[in-house]
Amino acid sequence: MQQSSRMPNKRVAIIGAGPAGLMAAEVLSQYTIDVDLFEQKPSAARKFLMAGKTGLNISHAEALETFVQRYDQAEWLRPWIAQWDANCIQNWMQSLGIESYIGSSGRIFPVEMKAAPLLRAWLKRLMASGVKFHYRHRCVDLFHNQLTIENPSQIFTQQYDAIILACGAVSWSQLGSDGKWRQWLEPHEIAPFQASNVGVLKTWSPFMQPYFGQPLKRVAAWVNTASKVQGDIVVTHYGFESGVIYKLGRELRQCMTQNLSVQLHLDLLPDVSLEQLEKKLQGNKKLSLANLWRKAGLDAVKINLLREVVEKSLWSNAQQMAAQIKYLRIPLQGFRPIEEAISCAGGVQQAALSTQLQLQSNRYVFCCGEMLDWDAPTGGYLLTACFATGRAAGHGVASFLTI
Repeated sequence: MQQSSRMPNKRVAIIGAGPAGLMAAEVLSQYTIDVDLFEQKPSAARKFLMAGKTGLNISHAEALETFVQRYDQAEWLRPWIAQWDANCIQNWMQSLGIESYIGSSGRIFPVEMKAAPLLRAWLKRLMASGVKFHYRHRCVDLFHNQLTIENPSQIFTQQYDAIILACGAVSWSQLGSDGKWRQWLEPHEIAPFQASNVGVLKTWSPFMQPYFGQPLKRVAAWVNTASKVQGDIVVTHYGFESGVIYKLGRELRQCMTQNLSVQLHLDLLPDVSLEQLEKKLQGNKKLSLANLWRKAGLDAVKINLLREVVEKSLWSNAQQMAAQIKYLRIPLQGFRPIEEAISCAGGVQQAALSTQLQLQSNRYVFCCGEMLDWDAPTGGYLLTACFATGRAAGHGVASFLTI
């Protein structure tokens, strides 16, 4: 990228070397600006690398209008994602020497299915562009345009022409997102964090223990709406976990916020109609219930979930059991701890920021990434929004410095 000479002697600090902070640095590296990127961990993008252990689903190829509706703040994020959509991300990866492909589900992955090669190429390009990385450097205070930084040998203060906060939310704090940045903002500027893309809690009897870790295959699930999500759900020692659960997380949180009963609804055989199922469950009186249910299409995990949840008095009633199989209601007790969540809802609110992600209360500070108040399921949406808002903050700073 050709550098500009518009802003000599300007200094910008970026706090956080995750995807949003790195993308902000990439934008600013196009200008003759001194960019200092501070990261409290010994290396960059640790959560990004963790995500890459399962294949690095970096974005999704669905149409923009469908894509943005995956976010709870769709209209807020729309302009930034429109400028950095899946096609842009694939072209950007290719510019780093990383080929990608679109899977059958529409999800986009690097061909190597790893995050490390992409991160290495990206860091190499940023350093070649003049971005200065400072690892094991923790920002302990922010006042106007002045940072106080602590490293293993000293504490020092430094003034900057602009500061970008890309500090993450509060999930996976051991990877760097500890939320300590909240002390630098006013409480009214931040929506409380809530766990997102995390397992849900259901108390099981000892009877279910042999089935922990096994999937409920090809089920349909919903909360309070007619909108159903199909896929597999894993039974765990604490309840349920899977991408299906993550997609329903927003509705489940809303139930909790409104003090409504939190229930997961399941159709264990979505490809079989209620009428067909009733006929299958009439069965042969010589068959045991377990064999009758197997012949109806239920496997061992589904059968034992029914035994766990449904009153025994209903088991021999074909009509009642068909209804249970198609409309099984499972009360939930909440979510796993936020520290275990893949991501978080909540964060710096839209009202606290300008359209260029500049804090209304501090003109020198811009915010981006997961520390913003938006939420989305897994599937490439989280990384795409981090990239897109990181770019937006970088462009916001560039615009600010030319005034």
